[in-house]
Amino acid sequence: MDPILLVVLSIVGMFLLIIFNVPIGIAMSTAGVIGFGLMTTFDAAFSVLATENIRHLSSLDMAVIPLFLLMGNFANTAGISSDIYNVADVFLGHRRGGLAMATVGACGVFGSVCGSSVATAATFGRVALPEMIQRRYSPSLATGCIAAGGTLGGLIPPSVFLIVYAVIAQEFIIELFLAAVFPGILTILLYFIATSIFVRLSPTAGPAGERTNWPDRWRVLAKSWQAILLIGFIAIGIYGGIFTVSESAAFGAILAFLFAVLRGRMTFPLFWEALSGTAVTAGMIYIIIPGANVFNYLVVVSHIPEFLTESIVSSGWQPYIVLPLILLLYIMMGSILESVAAMVLTLPFILPLIVAMGYSPVWWGIVNIVVIEIGLITPPIGLNVFVIHGVAKEYPLKVIFKGILPFLGANIISLVLIVVFPAISLWLPALFK
Repeated sequence: MDPILLVVLSIVGMFLLIIFNVPIGIAMSTAGVIGFGLMTTFDAAFSVLATENIRHLSSLDMAVIPLFLLMGNFANTAGISSDIYNVADVFLGHRRGGLAMATVGACGVFGSVCGSSVATAATFGRVALPEMIQRRYSPSLATGCIAAGGTLGGLIPPSVFLIVYAVIAQEFIIELFLAAVFPGILTILLYFIATSIFVRLSPTAGPAGERTNWPDRWRVLAKSWQAILLIGFIAIGIYGGIFTVSESAAFGAILAFLFAVLRGRMTFPLFWEALSGTAVTAGMIYIIIPGANVFNYLVVVSHIPEFLTESIVSSGWQPYIVLPLILLLYIMMGSILESVAAMVLTLPFILPLIVAMGYSPVWWGIVNIVVIEIGLITPPIGLNVFVIHGVAKEYPLKVIFKGILPFLGANIISLVLIVVFPAISLWLPALFK
């Protein structure tokens, strides 16, 4: 059978399995093994399946994922998300739309601890939404800023998505963390601008609160010392070269656990909930990545990446035409699929093409995350929107999507800037080399 036709049939079979609720990792493994077996031998296919699972289960890079997830769950149990939100509130809440800005900023900071977009959105849906509604914020602005702010959890390092990309693309995790710093800050600033425009056009949407005096601000900041210590510990440990990424994740998880215990919040049911939540998410990723790599073997053996590259080169299409088409594909996929799934399904095809066009795989990792995160708030699906709707069922989806629009515009501007000016993501990694 023609290798390209075999891969196409494998992809169709994989999506059929996904439609019938087979987990994505198992669907990819099944399609990859059958396709690879038909192309070579089934002994070779099962050998690849076994070695890929062993390689990833024994990888230190993969060990980082459950540790960061556990740290985020313990930090949430300790109430660190509320501390971060309170600090942002006392510094920004007196401005029009300030509470929405505070929520976005808090999502960014908590994202650096949590590392998950969906978890960040769900957390601040419970922490920030009631507070904003109580202060007469419009439901659209309140829900929209949380859904959009939640996407920062996938971009602000240490991010689970960045770790997954690093493992599959075989790039250094620390380099991707550094590359995400300025894009993350840029996105937060653009969200602030979007909020300002929103409340300027609709002044009643985000009324200003009372100004907090400086002694009270310092008091709230001092009460949040545990959050500051945890974030500072991770940042200084990783970027200062004191700890490896794995060591920072392990120490961070221990520190977050101790904070939860010291605050009297770590009951056995919450401890079990944190462990089981970590196990479920990590287990999903641990199944997806070997499945993606098995499928990757099929793609490599079929020489489809080379075929795509040669076809595009011979067609005369320039990168500035090909790249927008790829980005549009990712936005559509991100609005339908879970972020990790959208990434691993496409990397075997897209990454070789991106590298062949002369782009940096580190830069593409950041662009990949940004564009998939845009999909999380893009109609008609947008996973983060449904997460907020699940937290606050009293607000229809159309209300949340209406609030999303200015932030979606900010995300697109951020994406364009990162694509047009690669130095936004590549300057910091180059500085540390």
